[in-house]
Amino acid sequence: MEIREAKITQNFADGIFSGKGVSTGVKRYSEAKGFYLLPDERIPDDTVMYEVYSYTGANPSGKAGGLNWGLTVMKPVLVNGECNITRGHFHQALNCDEIYFCFQGEGLLLYMDENGKCWAEKMSAGSVHYIDGRLAHRLVNTGDGELHIGACWPTDAGHDYERVQEHPFGVRVFKTDGLLQFRETV
Repeated sequence: MEIREAKITQNFADGIFSGKGVSTGVKRYSEAKGFYLLPDERIPDDTVMYEVYSYTGANPSGKAGGLNWGLTVMKPVLVNGECNITRGHFHQALNCDEIYFCFQGEGLLLYMDENGKCWAEKMSAGSVHYIDGRLAHRLVNTGDGELHIGACWPTDAGHDYERVQEHPFGVRVFKTDGLLQFRETV
């Protein structure tokens, strides 16, 4: 019997993983300004807002039957008081659900249904979140440190960012003197 090494390895304390086929990306403030209610020109354009690691294995994105494995590392940046957020998306294939799990940090998983109703689940180390594929979702770092969120989703789910851009999340999360404030924007 042949014994092979694992293709990727993951540190389960912080979620960081590496190996053959792992891709990484960085979202800088210059690319994320449009995500926030009020962009902040005091933040340098090259500020890292979040990093993304992903692995699709032998089943490329778009092909049914496979799974993606990912990690998002969000920095504790406030943009005019608004907590750091990811772009947010619906899935192109609405029947594709997703699982998020928190390795470290504090945050919120913000949901939005097709009618624009928003709610959130608290994220902290060890929490696991099942996301219905029909719901838009976005991460919010509400803590003072990095937020590390793992994810697993079908390779054929796709990401529909345009739909969220046309019909944005109607709730924003701000932090003032350590206290969270929620503002409805619709």
